[in-house]
Amino acid sequence: MPIPEAQACPHHRRAQPEDSAISGLTRNVESTHRARTSFNEDDMAAYQFDDRNTRWNTLGGFQHLAYSILNIDEARLTADVLFKFAANQKIALHRHMALNNTFVIQGEHRLYEPDGRLKEVRPVGSYTSSPANPAPHREGGGDQDVVILFSIRGNDGVLYEVLDDDQNTIATISMQDLAALYQLQQEQARSTTVTATSS
Repeated sequence: MPIPEAQACPHHRRAQPEDSAISGLTRNVESTHRARTSFNEDDMAAYQFDDRNTRWNTLGGFQHLAYSILNIDEARLTADVLFKFAANQKIALHRHMALNNTFVIQGEHRLYEPDGRLKEVRPVGSYTSSPANPAPHREGGGDQDVVILFSIRGNDGVLYEVLDDDQNTIATISMQDLAALYQLQQEQARSTTVTATSS
């Protein structure tokens, strides 16, 4: 004979919503949201990303672009890279051949059609997941240099194709290329550390 619910063991009573850990988290999230919205948003917008400890690198032939590779996981075919695009400039025409997840850390991320027309504007704080897309485009900063975290979920082939103005492929960038650049970046960092220590 089934036990009536009212006679169930008191140590195994059904959890009520107010007993749930998730409910507690929800209340915390709500209170945190209220606290955040009490800030002056104009004051918050005045802050800039402090990149003094970021090792920026450039690629020969690529204008208006700097990068800093944070991590490469060749086994999982992922790369996390900071890119900086110059204010009011456009980098080389290119297409993405792999998934790119981006988060805008500073400034305004602008995307352009091949003919230079503005295609999309991504403000600071915006996150975008963009699958591989054969459509070429250019990218650049708004009124200040834009800093963007790119999390590249790649393949063992080409990640980016760089194009000329006639949309002919003039260069490619693969996961292996990024791994080689990352190794060079680490070697340069070690060399700088040794030089600073010995001086």
